[in-house]
Amino acid sequence: MERREFLKKSLTLGLGAGVLFLPKGLRGGVKRALAGEGYPDLVALKGASPEAMFDRGIAALGGIGRFVKPGQTVVIKPNMSWDTPLDGAANTSPALVARVIKHCLDAGASRVRVVDHSIEYWENSLSGSGIGAAVKSAGGVYAPSEDAKYYQKVDLKGSVLKSAQVHETLLESDVLISVPVLKHHGGAGVSIAMKNLMGCVWNRREYHAKGLQNCIADFLYARKPDLSVVDAYRVITRHGPRGGSPDDVAELRAQILSPDIVAADSAAARLLGREPADVPHIRLAAEAGFGQIDLTKLKIERLVL
Repeated sequence: MERREFLKKSLTLGLGAGVLFLPKGLRGGVKRALAGEGYPDLVALKGASPEAMFDRGIAALGGIGRFVKPGQTVVIKPNMSWDTPLDGAANTSPALVARVIKHCLDAGASRVRVVDHSIEYWENSLSGSGIGAAVKSAGGVYAPSEDAKYYQKVDLKGSVLKSAQVHETLLESDVLISVPVLKHHGGAGVSIAMKNLMGCVWNRREYHAKGLQNCIADFLYARKPDLSVVDAYRVITRHGPRGGSPDDVAELRAQILSPDIVAADSAAARLLGREPADVPHIRLAAEAGFGQIDLTKLKIERLVL
């Protein structure tokens, strides 16, 4: 398949028919979100840079001050596990990470730390992803993650995951923001906000031994993000989570924001042509009561920039 044809097909998966991955019949729900009381449950954007979409998306949710109060500490969890350039789409956009940090600091956060237990050597991943420089320039702090001493055991009430070695930042900070890049994943099917949190765990080999899908959902017993921001500007549509060639990447120029991690993952899964209920960890998290998988029950605001 030629690259042009591949990208056209990939774009059609999530952005076809002008509905930005929303299920058929949901347009009425969108109108209620725009005209009704309160904030939307989820904001879906397309058409601008990651940082511009975040500016508009967080404003639609009521501003970052809804989630971050003066004096609070914040931990941001992006994907930065791979020593690959931006156009490879294996890592979260550095510009987006920097913009989230800036908003948090502008809201009065006393400290913003960024954490990820990288797959490839951490110094190379931090540099190669561009996120290390972005964190420093925005005024955030990288939290070391390469040693077991930074993790503490937490008992869980999961179906198979009964405990996890969780990075100390998640246990010490007031606010947790998951900022994943949307991509295909060979084991989990998709890697979005829930799968992203696996990078906060030291004993993640247990996930594969005990059941990856169940463990991804079970981790939410340890901590559920206050906000999820899904970077879907460039996405790996196959051979994830690292990707292998430019033909694995589609430019969707989209972003999803929600305080409901299940809703965020459900909406983002549609960008890859996946029904949320067909992704086991999304379905399991919904069944456990961690969020809403049925997008027709949400107030959704769509913004095309």
